[in-house]
Order: sequence, then C-alpha cells, then structure tokens
Amino acid sequence: MSVSHMLDGKVVVVTGAGGGIGRDIALMAGANGARVVVNDIGAGLDGSGQDDGPAARVVAEIKAAGGEAVASLDSVADAKGAQRIVQTALDAFGRLDGVVNNAGILRDTFFHKMTEEEWDRVVKVHLYGSFHVSRAAAPVFKQQQSGSLVHMTSTSGLIGNLAQANYSAAKLGIVGLSKSIALDMQRFGVRSNCIAPFAWSRMISSIKVDSPEQEARVARLQQMTPAKIAPLAVYLLSERATSVSGQIFCVRNNEILLFNQPRPVRSVQREGGWTPEQIAEHAMPVLSASFHGLDVSSDVFTWDPA
Repeated sequence: MSVSHMLDGKVVVVTGAGGGIGRDIALMAGANGARVVVNDIGAGLDGSGQDDGPAARVVAEIKAAGGEAVASLDSVADAKGAQRIVQTALDAFGRLDGVVNNAGILRDTFFHKMTEEEWDRVVKVHLYGSFHVSRAAAPVFKQQQSGSLVHMTSTSGLIGNLAQANYSAAKLGIVGLSKSIALDMQRFGVRSNCIAPFAWSRMISSIKVDSPEQEARVARLQQMTPAKIAPLAVYLLSERATSVSGQIFCVRNNEILLFNQPRPVRSVQREGGWTPEQIAEHAMPVLSASFHGLDVSSDVFTWDPA
C-alpha cells in the first residue's frame, strides 16, 4: 500500500473500528498520518456484550506500523458516550478533524415479526449513533472552522432489502442527516458525506443463504474486502476533498459510484384540482410509467464486481 500521508496532522475518530470496514479505515488513516481514536465496545453482531479486545488490537496494529492511536470503549448509542468519544480525541491529541460513523449492529427479521426492541436497538446504534457522535463533534468543528464527517449508509436503505426495515430506515435516515449537516455547517468549513459500502464483513455474514441466487450473491460479496472502502473514506477526511460535501458514494470492490438523490421525475396537473376518480383514471396511468419496482440491491447491481 502506497502511503501519501494525506492526513498528516489530523485527528480522526472511527467508530466500530474493532473489525471489518472500521478497522481498515482506522489502519489506513493511521498509515496516512492521522492520529486515530479507535472506538469499539466489542459487542456481538446483535449489539450484546462488551469486549475491550478488538479496539485494543487495532490500536496495537496502528502503533506497530508507526502510527499513533488510542482506544475508546464508549457506546455511540448514548449521547454521553458520544461526548466521551470526542473528549478522548481532545484529551489524547488536543484536537479533532474527522469522524467516521461506522458503528453498527443487525437485528434482521421480517417486518410483520419485528419487535419494538429490534427496531429500537438498530436505530439507536446506526441513526442515533451517527447523530450523537456528529453532534458531539460539531462545536469542535465550528470553533476551528473545519471538519469532515463520513457516514456509512447502505443500499439496503437507498434501494431496499428484505427483512431489514430497522436497518434500512436507519441507513436512509443517515442520508438525510448527512445532507442536513452539510447544509447547516458549510459556512463553518464542515463537510459531510455518505458511503454505501459493499464488503464482506461480520455485518453481512449473517445474510440468509436459502437459494442458489443467494449463494451466488454471497460468493460475489466475499470478493469485496473491507480494505476496498478505506481509500475513499481517507480521501473524504482529507484536505483534498474540501469541495466535496452532501454526496452519497458507493464502493463496490474496485468501483466507486455516485448515487443520485431524490428529485421529481414526472408530474401531472389538472386545472381545478383532482378527484380520486380522476387520479385513478388519468394521473396514475401517467405517473406509473416512472414507478420504481420493489427492487432489492441485487436487482440493481446485476453485474459482477469489477
């Protein structure tokens, strides 16, 4: 891996950095000169339990490669925990320049079976977690008139997926959060962007494989390692990306894609307004030509990863 030191002098927090995508982002940030706060509570895939080992191991890896890092074991799902994560960066390194909101859990189940607890736990970590850590960092960024936020979204939210109403809602909510941050804080030199990662990690190793099509999909996903996500995240944290904000990117093996954002695609109008009958007979037949189907990610990404 060539080292460009794009993050020399920067201090970066990476949440969920004890493994998978977060680990590779933390390692590459450290290799590019950043001092890194490795945040991970060491929970199971469903959010249960705690273990300080994963964060400590990544800190050791960064240090062994000549970088600087400290561990944080606080939960992003708690506002006070998020404040402590940011304070860890300030106490250890005296500043904070970037945040990667990567922490996540899964509680997959079909919607008609989903419990309130399964909904709450996933939304708390993904959506609330992204808000809590970003909000804790915001005053620091405002005061220094600079900062970069990188949020992990998902094609489960952008496109759709089965048995993930909690995860999909949280991940699409993160897109709205990111855009709002980008708008509200642009005058302070703060940027906010999203990445939808395709990568084989613990987060997606629980995908149900109950058909030949799913087996083929999983085989394709296994080609896409978490390390492929890290270069874009490091770039977005750097000064080279000062003109990039409010965008939604996707990384799929060696591909980097830019997603569109919701805009009107077709309209109908009628002088004097519409009755329900007129909508049924005239409006909907016109509009339905532009309807989206009930797609899932694999319906849209039909080609093999590059």
